Amino acid sequence: MRELRYPPATRLDIDETLHGHTVRDPYRWLEDADSTETKEWSAAQDTLYNQLSSAYETRDWFADQVRSLMGAGHVGVPLWRGERRFLSRRNPGQEHAVLHVRDGGGPERALIDPGALDPSGLTTLDAWRPSPDGRLLAYQLSEGGDEESLLRVIDVDSGELVDEPIDRTRYSPVAWLPDGSAFYYVRRLPEDEVPEDETSYHRRVYLHRLGTPADQDALVFGAGRDKTEYFGVSVSRDGRRLLLTSVKGTSSATNAWIADLAEGPLESPRLVTIQEDVDHDLRPEVGLDGRLYLLTDRDAPRGRLCVTDPAAPGYENWSTLVAEDPEAVLEGHALLDGDGLDSPELLVAWSRHAISEISRHDADSGERLGTLAMPGLGSLNGLSTRPEGGHEAWFGYTDNTHPSSVYHYDARSGEVTRWADPPGEIDLPGVRTEQVAFSSKDGTTVRMLVVSPAEPADGPLPTVLYGYGGFQISLTPGYSAAILAWVRAGGVYAVANLRGGLEEGEEWHRGGMLGNKQNVFDDCAAAAEHLISSGITSTERLAVMGGSNGGLLVGTMVTQRPDLFAAAVCSAPLLDMVRYERFGLGQLWNVEYGSAEDPQQLGWLLGYSPYHNVRSGTRYPATLFTVFDNDTRVDPMHARKLCAWMQHATSAPVGEHPVLIRREAEVGHSSRSVSRSVALTSEQLAFLAHHLGLSVP
Repeated sequence: MRELRYPPATRLDIDETLHGHTVRDPYRWLEDADSTETKEWSAAQDTLYNQLSSAYETRDWFADQVRSLMGAGHVGVPLWRGERRFLSRRNPGQEHAVLHVRDGGGPERALIDPGALDPSGLTTLDAWRPSPDGRLLAYQLSEGGDEESLLRVIDVDSGELVDEPIDRTRYSPVAWLPDGSAFYYVRRLPEDEVPEDETSYHRRVYLHRLGTPADQDALVFGAGRDKTEYFGVSVSRDGRRLLLTSVKGTSSATNAWIADLAEGPLESPRLVTIQEDVDHDLRPEVGLDGRLYLLTDRDAPRGRLCVTDPAAPGYENWSTLVAEDPEAVLEGHALLDGDGLDSPELLVAWSRHAISEISRHDADSGERLGTLAMPGLGSLNGLSTRPEGGHEAWFGYTDNTHPSSVYHYDARSGEVTRWADPPGEIDLPGVRTEQVAFSSKDGTTVRMLVVSPAEPADGPLPTVLYGYGGFQISLTPGYSAAILAWVRAGGVYAVANLRGGLEEGEEWHRGGMLGNKQNVFDDCAAAAEHLISSGITSTERLAVMGGSNGGLLVGTMVTQRPDLFAAAVCSAPLLDMVRYERFGLGQLWNVEYGSAEDPQQLGWLLGYSPYHNVRSGTRYPATLFTVFDNDTRVDPMHARKLCAWMQHATSAPVGEHPVLIRREAEVGHSSRSVSRSVALTSEQLAFLAHHLGLSVP
């Protein structure tokens, strides 16, 4: 049999001096996806992957399991407009969730069905927002995974378009005026008005009046501000107040303003500062009682809920309604004030060490009245009430063995009941979930959820360690077909709550960003060592897995601690941390990572950048990079460059611990169809099973 070899990859003699650091970049040519050389290299990598993956005997078994487990479908939390209810649901056999509407006790009907619009499965419903009276719906669709949404408005009764589609509205919020005649929204500037490498930035807030060409929309806010700013807009339920927020990139430092729309033209509201140039998160909302509610981590890293008069919104006028909890992170709130209640009741959502709970409070004093009975140790998803008020609330719930269901709370009786189940029936494996704690390198206590078979075989068992560690994103318990399929096969799946997330509040986040980023990798290494020392697994049967910022985690673990892992799956990753700002949406993330333009920050980045820490002669774990051609967030060039360098440097034979890359066209960084999710997940799990010695039943 012909000896396996990696495809040839030219090594360029590129050594740059940046702020006194010598930075090598031998595979810079792989940044150009359209060059002949890159296309030839990629095609050769496709051939190698196809050749080796044909031996992954568990792929079809995992595909069947994942498809079956995803057959549970999905049901979302309802959004009410009077007696009209909007709700998303994915039934078994559907590729995407469908937005449904129901009037009172009448029949439910499909309103936006991406699968009907595009049977290929390449179109996704990215966002939707009904008008206050429920008569109109603004929604956003994108194609091929590029997330470049078009914003459309339809009449809910007829389904007919009532306005021309608006482009450049990626990630745009929609804030309707009460009569549905207009809305505030966010749109990027036209490409011909910005530098060529900045077309993904430069957002502005506009007012759009239905029936008016979008190019005539009034500019409300954003001119002259930082190109990376993202804006949020909302209108209070009574239609009187406009709330506007801004953050730079993915920063949590929030500027916020409020305007009384009765004071002047809607096109030029008088904005009064709530908070500006302060390095703290803030989520403002005008309640049904007319007060301005402020969820903030200012002077409270785990969050507190404040209130003030909307006419005097400055910090000096804030008063704490619900104080910071010493262990739980405040995540949301909802006000109930309906008939039959002795006094208005405030619901507050918390996450305690990544486990969700809801407390009840007196709305006037903030006094704690009790808690809602939660279905289990899992995650809350949404907390919804009727816009006009009332005694009812709805919330989504999921955990490791329960697909997302919707629960209903009646404040008059105090009862929590299941309101809607996912539509599919599934056969769940028996699992055991345990939350464990361990110490990181610096002594910090870190927690991890370990999901294993209810009756595990003797260890060490093939184990996947999953992590993220960044951008305030918490990893909480949730239904996952991938996890359940792996456990059904006899493996263990561990999810680590690393610093950089928000599992323990803003201090936890800041402990894993900028100059503290190495803490994230130390936490992950400590998680791996705990799994090994506790006898769950061994280095020969342990893999690390993650995507996006979690892909950076994987790349760093593979290059810093190749001794800990037998295999790795690195999906849609950032890996060249010196040049990441030049590609995709990279300039949004320097508030989290730092910038190579800054001498001190370049030192941080070079300290862990996977691409710059490859060492020749190292026996690297079997590593699979998975990338998506239409990924407009993280450029696939990261994976190409590190793949090439690791293939050059590794001392492991190709047939034993290969370094491979799997490409996928017509999909991007985020949402995808069920079929494509099944295909990707089954190939990732089959790769891991092959290299960890997991054989399926």
